[in-house]
Amino acid sequence: MTGAAGSIAVTGAGLVTSVGLSAPAACAAIRAATTNHTETRFISAAGEWIIAAQVELEQPWRGREKLAQMAALAVEECLSTGEPPEPGTLPLLLCVAEKDRPGRLDGLDDRLFAELVERTGVQFDPKLSSVVAYGRVAPAVALSRARDLIEGQGAERVLIAAADSLLLWPTLSEYYEQRRLLMPGNSNGFVPGEAAGAVMVSSRPGPGPQLFCTGLGFSQEQSTILSEAPLRGDGLAAAIKQALADAGCAMHDLDFRIADTTGEHYYFKEAALALSRVLRQRKETFDIWHPTDCVGETGAAVGVIALAVALAACRKGYAVGPNILLHLGNDAGQRAAAVLRYGEAA
Repeated sequence: MTGAAGSIAVTGAGLVTSVGLSAPAACAAIRAATTNHTETRFISAAGEWIIAAQVELEQPWRGREKLAQMAALAVEECLSTGEPPEPGTLPLLLCVAEKDRPGRLDGLDDRLFAELVERTGVQFDPKLSSVVAYGRVAPAVALSRARDLIEGQGAERVLIAAADSLLLWPTLSEYYEQRRLLMPGNSNGFVPGEAAGAVMVSSRPGPGPQLFCTGLGFSQEQSTILSEAPLRGDGLAAAIKQALADAGCAMHDLDFRIADTTGEHYYFKEAALALSRVLRQRKETFDIWHPTDCVGETGAAVGVIALAVALAACRKGYAVGPNILLHLGNDAGQRAAAVLRYGEAA
């Protein structure tokens, strides 16, 4: 499989999750299928404690303050593995919850960025940095923006960070009313979570095999999870086809998938439908990894977690193969896909 001319490489990662406060710890826990689901301080209308994948930090931060602290830890870990950036030269793309997320925190579009800078002490490029408020598809949008910054704006490296939490009562209560939380008596639901992550992307990753993003695709699904229209998987299939065309490959060239699917039947059905619409050559196996089983539903952070998992799996040799499909989707219908390839530069 050959890569696209505009390939960028993921060269480093940092994670803060409920199963590990660093990328090595979190990826090892995800590989071992470890969970750390605990009772929250929230009680449902039925009097049941809501279970979640909570991040335990040294202090009981909450709200946007906790997001900033988690993001700072992930960014610092990611930056510690490479050459320190010159002040004001590194663009930061900060992925956060979509604007229509129930119970969305105030200040995500302006103050969170400043609070992250204050905690890390890093001076990011003021002109090329931005906030990417697209929820679960935000990391894919950020990869597209990073590629544009590298190809069109002369940036050598771009840092993509994400921080999100669903552990807020306005958010949890909305999902509870929609019967979308995994609770006693409801197996068709997800475990809410929180996490932060960061990945460095570059067009000049250095010698040796690297994890390249060779293709990106985006689309819109009309039959959303709250819609009564029949689900056909057209939106995700279109995003995957666009990513494959961008990468110059076919679905059967890929070895496995990583997705943001949670415990909700809708997203598993969508993945299966999209696969049936895109795969034209039979494969004996085509695994799908879903880190949310371990870290819970982490919103905008899940795509960065998936990239870190792919990077760790390839570097440590337990990936099913070097060619990977990552796909993501929002409740509002936005769909995104990325083709990843581990190997030498094309």
